[in-house]
Amino acid sequence: MIDTHTHIYSSRFDEDRNQVIERAFACGIEYMLLPNIDLESVDPMLDLCSEYDECIPMMGLHPCSVDGEYAEVLEQIKSKLYNSRHQYIAVGEIGIDLYWDKTFLQEQLDVFRNQIKWAKELELPIVIHARDSYPEIFQVLDEENTEELQGVFHCFSGSENDAQHILSYGGFKLGIGGTITYKKSKLPDVIKNIDLSNILLETDAPYLAPRPFRGKRNESAYLSYIVKKLSDIYSVKEDEIIDQTTMNAHELFQIQKFTP
Repeated sequence: MIDTHTHIYSSRFDEDRNQVIERAFACGIEYMLLPNIDLESVDPMLDLCSEYDECIPMMGLHPCSVDGEYAEVLEQIKSKLYNSRHQYIAVGEIGIDLYWDKTFLQEQLDVFRNQIKWAKELELPIVIHARDSYPEIFQVLDEENTEELQGVFHCFSGSENDAQHILSYGGFKLGIGGTITYKKSKLPDVIKNIDLSNILLETDAPYLAPRPFRGKRNESAYLSYIVKKLSDIYSVKEDEIIDQTTMNAHELFQIQKFTP
């Protein structure tokens, strides 16, 4: 299995990070892809990646880290990406988040668009954070999408129409995590008609732990609960879910280029 989105470098893992990683390996996690958040998260992320070859970094500015003074920070993020372009597996996580605050929508739109342009220049996939913002995300992607642009909608939570809109771009997949296991989740009904070739596994650890750990710290080992739920939804064996989603991750991220 490949956890395509985990913040294992977070301070919430400082007490037992190595044990958490060992548990992930023990349950069959092959790689963990690490999205960046802001300037402060870069060093902890890269330190972890230098310790474990199985941890592979991304570079991007998270929408919740965007404010009215974003220009200098964005330029520093760009410098890190372009100066070590072969180190980062994707531009992420990027996007728009209007759940907490709509004050900086225009700034978020500008930052999102700029980072998409970087990805196209560097031929890297993008990892999109979309929270209460599918119309705004689509507004940008409808203008910026090209045949070459690829990526994933991290923690997909949209409608069936949203899923079809995403897949119509041609190069995008849906990241599915712990929320699909929640009792009131509508996601199972949304994705049951989506071909498994469009699905990636992720945890977003330490956030969004699946049942029965909801409300607690998430970790990559819990991917097995997502696999089980997907197995039920698609009525196929868990091995088939693992094989297909692993192939999907390798196809999108070209992981072999970033491993020894």
